[in-house]
Amino acid sequence: MYKVMLVWQTAKADFRGWRRNPKILLVFGLAFIVCFLLSDKVIRFAETHDTLLQIAEPFIWTFGDAESVLIISLLLLLLFSDMPNLGNEVPLFLVRINRRIWMLGQILYLLMATVILVCFILLSTCVLAGARAYPANLWSSTAAILGYSDIGNQIAIPAFVKVLELSFPYECMLHIFCLMLGYSILMGSLILYLNLCRQNGGMIGGILFSGYGFLLNPQTIAEWLGIPKERMNVANIMFGWLSPLNQATYYMHNFGYDNLPKLWMSYVFFVAGSFVFFGLSVFRIRKYNFHFTGTESK
Repeated sequence: MYKVMLVWQTAKADFRGWRRNPKILLVFGLAFIVCFLLSDKVIRFAETHDTLLQIAEPFIWTFGDAESVLIISLLLLLLFSDMPNLGNEVPLFLVRINRRIWMLGQILYLLMATVILVCFILLSTCVLAGARAYPANLWSSTAAILGYSDIGNQIAIPAFVKVLELSFPYECMLHIFCLMLGYSILMGSLILYLNLCRQNGGMIGGILFSGYGFLLNPQTIAEWLGIPKERMNVANIMFGWLSPLNQATYYMHNFGYDNLPKLWMSYVFFVAGSFVFFGLSVFRIRKYNFHFTGTESK
């Protein structure tokens, strides 16, 4: 129990660095702006056609798309660019506790910070829905119009019929939230490990990780390789398995009539991948050379 408290105290010390921190304000400010820009089409469509929205729908239609998840995940590069946090209090922590416990505190901080950011994004989309939203767990007329007509494609809103027919709003919101959270934690764990291996290695690895997901987007590959529409189903299945970004996209999953990954498979993939990188980080910290700045007296 004492070691658990030490891990918590280490993570708590990292959160104290959020006070008046321009980087943290920038991350959450950009997150809100991105939510506003990405959900504006849905909300403006409802206002134009005088229809209502289920309160979770702006989040569902915005972050049920791979490109939106990719944009938000890039904020993690800014949030975790300096991981592990080497503040002025770290030398004291390392004297009183061992490296492994300190690293577990860093991991706890990363997990909690990611959850806070994704919760903030969810809350932002709900707030932006405003007075046009209702809380009942039923799809709105706006969703029906976007899903069962070609209007959604025309205004680039990914409303998919199979999502409407096989789930309810809150269930769908929860899955999208968990998939987005899993992808973000996996990316954060990769950034942490690569920063331990090499200075700024996390930034490079995070960019390559995001680029890999973007390049394996079925629509992107189809345009580059000229894949006909008749064979897009094969491309969707292939890249649905190979791309972590596609595994974080709700509609790119098996709902009972295709060979895409099932939701639980993606959850296992994100948990296992994060666990591997966190384990490597704990192992790596034993040989990590600390370089502190800002602790010299003037």
